[in-house]
Amino acid sequence: MSPISPLPTDVEIPDIQPDFSAPFFAGFQVIASYILAGAMLVVLIMLIIAGAALAFRGIASDRVRTWAGENILWIFIAAAVLGAASGLFAWFVNFDFGF
Repeated sequence: MSPISPLPTDVEIPDIQPDFSAPFFAGFQVIASYILAGAMLVVLIMLIIAGAALAFRGIASDRVRTWAGENILWIFIAAAVLGAASGLFAWFVNFDFGF
């Protein structure tokens, strides 16, 4: 049996900062942000078209309304997944559209 010693309270932990100085990382960040932004725009347009087709009967043909009814759940799931991926990307490497 060993006696329990008190924990030190004066431990200084240095501030840790990631090093993003790799030459390819800036280009990777811009390409990844363009891909995420483009995918989010495509999903947003699909969501608007599907919602409008289901909400207004005369705006789209029967085929488009059938497509919207069958795929609106998958469009919402895609929007959620892309939103989560964009949030994680923004959290890790700062979201940058490259403009």
